[in-house]
Amino acid sequence: MTRNFLFAPSADDIALTRFIATADAVSGFLKGAPGGPLPGWYQMGGNNLDFLQHMNAHLALSFPAAGQPFYAVRLWTNVLWQPAYIAVLGAHVVGSVPNMGLLSQARQNNDINGYRLLSSPQVSGSLETMIDHAGRQLRALADVALAEINTVTKLKRVPALRLLTDRMLSLMVRLKDYVPGISPQEQHHYCALWLDAMGLTGMGTLETLDLQDGRQVVITARKGCCLDYLAFPDAYCASCPKQDDALRLKRQRDDAVAELDARD
Repeated sequence: MTRNFLFAPSADDIALTRFIATADAVSGFLKGAPGGPLPGWYQMGGNNLDFLQHMNAHLALSFPAAGQPFYAVRLWTNVLWQPAYIAVLGAHVVGSVPNMGLLSQARQNNDINGYRLLSSPQVSGSLETMIDHAGRQLRALADVALAEINTVTKLKRVPALRLLTDRMLSLMVRLKDYVPGISPQEQHHYCALWLDAMGLTGMGTLETLDLQDGRQVVITARKGCCLDYLAFPDAYCASCPKQDDALRLKRQRDDAVAELDARD
């Protein structure tokens, strides 16, 4: 970031720099920078037709056997994963939420990764206030993105919203990594607040597993499918709702135990 000696950084500039650094440090992979969109980037609420057409075509070339539904889902999940992380980390970790309408995102081959944010006032206050604000803005931006994607390819509303719910569920599970000491009960509570703010209640939920050693872990109970099995046959996600429920619970339990053991 080039320093301007004529104008001192504003409070908004300082807050944005702090947000970007904190989100990167906490997540380990959320790479951002201050500023507006670079040429060819996806801009929330902007004219993204060329971006989406090129990404859709690149997915089709990379996964020719997967088919149109897989490409549509990949567009959707790629466009929204960074805004979802920004919203959740802002509310639960940083303590302030930037204006995600000023977000732009970069494409890296078949994925969207890397973002830029313009400086603006951030929303702070109680955690409930931030969740309500960020959730409503995230849903509004998602609705615009869904309409954009449907100018390029077909993606039905209900499956799309279920996948957006899945993203939020996974983030609520990961809260234990970002907010040390958070209880399963708190994870369920915050999840309900996010889904309510985003109009996603009933599109999926969290479940709590009691492990043999007395520990509890929170897992996702999804209604949406990412369709990765179309590109990677016989590779259902551990939480995939297409598989038998008993198998899903066993796979998620095994994954949770392995993750806990790796930390000990």
